[in-house]
Amino acid sequence: MNLRIGFIGGGNMAEAFIGAFVGEELILPSMVCVSDVNESRLKELQEKFGVKTFKRNVDVVLNSDVIFLAVKPQVLTSVLEEIKDTVTAAQIVVSMAAGYPIRKIEQVIGDDKKIVRIMPNILVKVRKGVIAFCENKRLLEEEVERIKRLLEATGKVYSLSENLFDAFTGAAGSSPAFIFLLIEALSDAGVRVGLSREISKEIAFQVLEGCASMSRDEHPEVLKDKVSSPAGTTIEGLSVLEEKGARFAFIEAVKRATERSKEISKLVEEM
Repeated sequence: MNLRIGFIGGGNMAEAFIGAFVGEELILPSMVCVSDVNESRLKELQEKFGVKTFKRNVDVVLNSDVIFLAVKPQVLTSVLEEIKDTVTAAQIVVSMAAGYPIRKIEQVIGDDKKIVRIMPNILVKVRKGVIAFCENKRLLEEEVERIKRLLEATGKVYSLSENLFDAFTGAAGSSPAFIFLLIEALSDAGVRVGLSREISKEIAFQVLEGCASMSRDEHPEVLKDKVSSPAGTTIEGLSVLEEKGARFAFIEAVKRATERSKEISKLVEEM
């Protein structure tokens, strides 16, 4: 892909995207540049991927066709102020700052600019991520598809209305932590009934991977019933999970995470 890609901010998320773009051979390392306040971090990224690095954010803008804003929402406004006179209407700006709407970006750099907002989750680090995607009206259809192709190197991309980003955060951004907790609990449970820690953890991984694969072709409720024999061990365990409110806990966790995301988005709007 003949694009110059820039990252303002060289943190973990930027590293995940750079690794995928370069690793999947979509972009040559020489076509990628990064800026960051931490010079040792820039050196680390340069040595690991062979990318170009800059101390100044405007130098990234001057050397990029697509500019990823990989900074925290509390510093994004100052970054936008810094680069607003350098960004052109031909470039594409991709923001991954949580709770920071496209409208607010346009207010700083101009509504004539091409802006994409994304919300990736932590699983992009292993290229199994899910990414929410929306764009302003300035992008051409082929430009939207080009950016999506880039992002698909790290996982699945879902085009959503921007007003659904908080719901996406609850369902996809926070949920990996809920699943990590489930893996930990299953591992502990295996140890409690006599399995070694190593075997118990591997069982948890294998069961979750297998369940995810099977659930793609058949409804989880149907699969659950197939495993549950009358008066058997599985229905006994399921009864405990229902009694303890496991189903409700997962639903409520996503709901509360979504509500918190809305609160944070409101705070960002008011900054």
